[in-house]
Amino acid sequence: MEKKQSQKKTLFQEYSRANEASLFRKAVKKLGAFKPSGRKFKNDERIQLIDFFSGAGGTSLGFQALNGLCPTIEFLGACDIDLWSSESYSTNFETPLGCCDILEISKSPENIHSFFNKLGYNPERKLILIGCAPCQGFSSHRKKDWDKPDDKRDSLAFAFTKIVHEIKPDAILMENVPEFLSKRYWSYFQTVKNSLEQDGYVIKEQIYDAASFGVPQERFRSILIGMRKNFCLPNTFVSQKNYSTVRDAIGDLEPLAAGEASKTDYMHKSVFHKKSTLDVIRQVPHNGGSRPKGVGPKCLDKTKGFSDVYGRLYWDRPSITITHYVRNPASGRYVHPEQDRGLTAREAARLQSFPDGFHFEGNGDDIYRQIGEAVPPKMATGIALSVVTELLSNEPSEEDLSKSPKTICEPVSSSFSSVIVGLKKRVNKK
Repeated sequence: MEKKQSQKKTLFQEYSRANEASLFRKAVKKLGAFKPSGRKFKNDERIQLIDFFSGAGGTSLGFQALNGLCPTIEFLGACDIDLWSSESYSTNFETPLGCCDILEISKSPENIHSFFNKLGYNPERKLILIGCAPCQGFSSHRKKDWDKPDDKRDSLAFAFTKIVHEIKPDAILMENVPEFLSKRYWSYFQTVKNSLEQDGYVIKEQIYDAASFGVPQERFRSILIGMRKNFCLPNTFVSQKNYSTVRDAIGDLEPLAAGEASKTDYMHKSVFHKKSTLDVIRQVPHNGGSRPKGVGPKCLDKTKGFSDVYGRLYWDRPSITITHYVRNPASGRYVHPEQDRGLTAREAARLQSFPDGFHFEGNGDDIYRQIGEAVPPKMATGIALSVVTELLSNEPSEEDLSKSPKTICEPVSSSFSSVIVGLKKRVNKK
């Protein structure tokens, strides 16, 4: 027993609230050097992790960065209904293929325990469960029945709470769009939160901008964390004046014309655009320019809602939120700052902070979707560091709590999208 305690101290001794800023910088460097290595740690002190709604593994990649500091996390496996996302996760984290439906898993305690047993889960060791359910049911971009949280995807959060109820992990992490905490969905969110609190968890939530973790992208997301003790919410590590930019992320990539592909990077390949599309974007000023009025389809001039369509990214600002539509200039401000084309998958991945060593499975459509739906790994690194630190630390003092972000106790607004616009304007003026 003394030997195990000594080993644990050696493995985890650096994790402390006082060291978080330093550890974050170190972990981000390890993240940048990531590639599937096949290295297996030979100890049973690591914290187990299972990732539901895993996608390609953006959130898990943040926890993987901590393994570069010391062997902290053992990845047991993941669950995602999409085959190519599951393939990507399995390839990069070297876990069993986890293409399965959480709704089926959560149908009964027997199904839940069978799933965990197949992954080799050890109930005697610490466990973190990730549950980043698909966000489309809550997004402000959802037009039909926006105020009715009855989208099938919304029930996925309840499926996750059923699994938490049965397994009782040491920590849980959920990510979603900010609208998850809006007035329209507050009662739904409270139902999820109350269910977790009834199982003995302290639940805290806050909204973060990925740029404040060094991601070269403005991407606001709600983060919910639960533990069986009091804890501090994650701090951010990058000030607005030091935000990473589009230039930082993609400025060194070789230039490409529309339809051209790199000979050395399978993900740096531009989509072939129609002549009419090229005619429009060639008239858009470089470095943050917008489509001139009267250029392109006439319908775009009828509403301000299309002001970003065919717009170029700014070199020296973070990008707008990356989605799986970034290769299409007609989907938003997704035109390269200088080159006349939409973004390549490599550019999109870098703007999401994926390291070049991360391998995506599938064809072009599959890869763009996996990138756009992912939690940015640098943001995940900051969140993961906080979760692990709090899990291993004593309960925070009043002074510790006063220095950490406060949990959101009331709905943020009817639609957080309007708040985001204000925040972006404030950032871009600096």
